[in-house]
Amino acid sequence: MRRPTVPAVLAACAAAVIAWSGAAGAATAAPTGAAAAPTGATVSVPAKPAATTTSATYRHVCSTATAKGVAHCDALVRTDAAAKAVQPNALPSGLGPADLASAYKLGAGGAGQTVAIVDAQDDPNAESDLATYRSTYGLPACTTANGCFRKVNQNGAASPLPASDTGWAGEISLDVDMVSAVCPSCHILLVEATSPTTANLGTAVNTAVALGAKYVSNSYGGGDQTASSAYNHPGVAITASTGDSGFEVEYPASDQHVTAVGGTSLTRDTSARGWSESAWSGAGSGCSTIQPKPAWQTAATSCARKANADVSAVANPATGVAVYQTFGGTGFMVYGGTSASAPIIASVYALAGTPAASTYPASYPWAHPGNLFDVTTGSNGTCSPAVLCHAGVGWDGPTGLGTPNGTAAFASGGTTPPPPGCTAGQLLGNPGFETGSAAPWSATAGVVTNDTGEAAHGGTWKAWLDGYGTTHTDTLTQSVTVPSGCTSVTLSFWLHIDSAETTTTTAFDRLTVKAGATTLATFSNLNKATGYAQKSFALTGAAGTTVTISFSGTEDTSLQTSFVVDDAALNVS
Repeated sequence: MRRPTVPAVLAACAAAVIAWSGAAGAATAAPTGAAAAPTGATVSVPAKPAATTTSATYRHVCSTATAKGVAHCDALVRTDAAAKAVQPNALPSGLGPADLASAYKLGAGGAGQTVAIVDAQDDPNAESDLATYRSTYGLPACTTANGCFRKVNQNGAASPLPASDTGWAGEISLDVDMVSAVCPSCHILLVEATSPTTANLGTAVNTAVALGAKYVSNSYGGGDQTASSAYNHPGVAITASTGDSGFEVEYPASDQHVTAVGGTSLTRDTSARGWSESAWSGAGSGCSTIQPKPAWQTAATSCARKANADVSAVANPATGVAVYQTFGGTGFMVYGGTSASAPIIASVYALAGTPAASTYPASYPWAHPGNLFDVTTGSNGTCSPAVLCHAGVGWDGPTGLGTPNGTAAFASGGTTPPPPGCTAGQLLGNPGFETGSAAPWSATAGVVTNDTGEAAHGGTWKAWLDGYGTTHTDTLTQSVTVPSGCTSVTLSFWLHIDSAETTTTTAFDRLTVKAGATTLATFSNLNKATGYAQKSFALTGAAGTTVTISFSGTEDTSLQTSFVVDDAALNVS
C-alpha cells in the first residue's frame, strides 16, 4: 500500500503544529545576547519530598527558555534575603569560605593551579566584585595586575569581550566567588563565550584547556545531546552542573568524560562533623539516553548509559552561599543551584593536585568512595528505580557518591586510571523508535511512525523511509561516541523493503547506509522481499571516535519503494 502523498501529510502536520505552537511556542525562544534584567519567575522550593526543614524563595538568574543547542545557567538567587552592602565587622548572610572549609574538611593548597570558569556573556564588574568578596573574607587579592585573575573571550583574547548580560553576570559572580572560597591560592581564568550556544561554550572550554587550566567548571546545561569533543580532555578535571529541575538529565553533565555535580542541602548540627547534608529537591539526576556509560561507573547506577550525578556539594538556595554582585545586583546576596556545586568541586580537584596525564579525573571519586561523605536522605522526585532520585547508602542520582571529605577522593593517588574502557552493550539511543519520536535520531518528517501501512519488526514504531511513489528523499541519522577500549563494534538493524516496481534489472529507488563517510551498503527496489531481514556490519576503526550512522532513501518519479528500518543496534565489546 502506498503512503499518503506528501501534500496530504504536510496538511495534517500543519494543523497539529498550529495547535501545539499556540500552547508551547513561546517557551522555545532562545536567550538573546543583549543585556537585560535577570530573568526567570520567582518560585518556591519545588513541591517534592523535603530535603531540608528550611524554605526559601528564589529565582533563576538566567533565562530558562529552551532551544536546541542553547544552554541556560544553573544559578539561583534568593529573593527573600535582601541584598546587603559590605558592613564593617559583619559577615554577609550565606555560607562563606570558612563554612565550606569546615563542612568539607578542606585545607590549604592549590598554589599555582588555575581553575577556569566557563560562562556566556560578559560581567563587566567581575574583577572588582571579586576583589570585594575576597577582601570581605580576608582572602588574598586576586587581580589582573598580580597575575591571579584573567578574563578572556571564547577565543582567548582580552578583547573584544561578549555583550554584557546581568543574568550571566550573576552566574559569573557565583562561580568566581566559589573558587575563591574553596581554593583562595588558586588562579582564576574566566572564559566568556559569545553566547550560550553549546557550540560557543564548547569553544570556550577548549580555550580554557589550551591556556593551561587543569580544572574547568561549567555551571550550565541544556537537553541531553550528542557528545562534544570539547569536554574530552584527558588530564583535565572538567565539572558540570546536573541542573536545578530535579529528576532530569542535562548536558554537558551527562558527557562520559565529565564529573557530573549534583546538589545538597547543607546545615550545621551537633554531630562530630558539625554539619549534616541531604539531597536537595532541585538537584538534577537520571540516566542519559545518549552518552555511553564510563568504564568507572558501576552497576549501582542502574543505568545502561552515563548516570548523573558523580558527586555533589551544597546547592539548595535555602542553605546557600554568599555571593557579591553589582552588575544586576546590589551587593551580597545568597545564591544556590548546582551552579554553586560545580565550581566548588572543580576547586576541590585543584586542592587535590594536578591530575595524572592521560587520565579522566571523573574516575577518581569512583576509585575512592570511602573518602566522601555519603548523603543518605532526601529526594528530588519520584522515579523507578528509586536510586535515581532518592538518596541512600552508596551511590544515588541526586548526590552521586557523596560530598568532599577532604581531597583524597579527588586525587589521582599516584595511580593512572585507564581512559574510558569498553563496557559491553548497545550504544544507540531509541534503537526501536518506541519512544514515539525520533530523538536522539535526526529524521525527515514522517520517517519515525506507527502508521499501519507497514508493520514494525518489534513494537509498533519503526523508521519508514520513502514509499510515496514520487521523487522523494528521506534521511535518518544518529551520532554515537564509541569508547576507545572497544575491540568489536557492530552495527545491525532489521530491514524490510516493499516495492511496487516490477523490474528485475533496474534499481530505481535506493537506500544508502553509511557510518561516517564510509558507505556500508546500498539496497534498492531489487531487494524487495516479504518480511524483515537483519543486516550487520563491522565498523573497523570506530573505537575512540564519534561515528554518525546514516540511512538515506531516494525514490524516482513513480512507483513506490518503502525502506523500513527497525530495532537497530550498535553493539560494542
